[in-house]
Amino acid sequence: MAKPRILVVGSANMDIVFSMPRIPNKGESIVAENYAYVPGGKGANAATAVARLGADAVFCARVGNDEIGARLTEAYKLENIDARFIKTDKNASTGLAAILLEDDGSNRIVVYPNANLNLEPGDVENAFLSYPDAVLTQFETSPEAVAAACGFAGKQNIPVFIDAGPVRKDFPYELLENVEIISPNEVETAQITGINPSNAETCLQACMKLKSMTKAKYVVLKLSDRGCCSYDGKDFEYMTPHFVEAADTTAAGDAFTAALTVEYMRTKNLIAACKYANIAGALAVTKFGAMSSLPTKKEVENFIAAKKINL
Repeated sequence: MAKPRILVVGSANMDIVFSMPRIPNKGESIVAENYAYVPGGKGANAATAVARLGADAVFCARVGNDEIGARLTEAYKLENIDARFIKTDKNASTGLAAILLEDDGSNRIVVYPNANLNLEPGDVENAFLSYPDAVLTQFETSPEAVAAACGFAGKQNIPVFIDAGPVRKDFPYELLENVEIISPNEVETAQITGINPSNAETCLQACMKLKSMTKAKYVVLKLSDRGCCSYDGKDFEYMTPHFVEAADTTAAGDAFTAALTVEYMRTKNLIAACKYANIAGALAVTKFGAMSSLPTKKEVENFIAAKKINL
């Protein structure tokens, strides 16, 4: 499959990014060095990354009937994302996120979902008219929408890829169906499983528990600057990271999971897909912003050639 069509069911936000030397302590005020409005949201980031990495991206989401929603929808179209299944919500405003960005590239994010939480199973069912080869979703919309995406995909034998963030304590993991790969980061892994993936042994334990909870075919843990690891129910593999100069870690996980999905659909090789995703995630942290930081297929290929990486 040379160019898979991937349906992304997820969130659309406008990010307000405040740049500062460090995060303020409790009761402390800090003057920001700069601020910017940057398109974001885990779903929108994933759809953008999918398109930039050479696959056909279809985006199912909800935005508000406001200027921000209109701006975001136009931005997606400029990225060659199929925006036919983005619905304008008349009862809620477009989602927002406040991002506190430190000088070392680390961040803290507060999300106010707004219209994202109104995404309905009917919206998702309608998006399947795009005839996707795979579905990529996250937990930044309603649990009903995520469950519907898995359910409709299961009926059509379409593989589902899940970026398991942000964690919701009430999420019904038992409703997940047809999950090909589930991929949380370190913090999400600990929150979902109660196991901190700090070393090889605990990473394996967390993978085993996640596989049991979600019945996913594969588990891939995003381990930040430690790389990533994968588990297929039998074999456990660790992939080393690529060290780069970090400017902003926002959307690195979104870039990783989108790249993982795209390359897995192209090759059906889990290890190669993980290595490819490691590169995409590393490249994302070298640039500022969410959507603005997501790498292109050419940038990943140039990195592979320059570093002589064998996937």
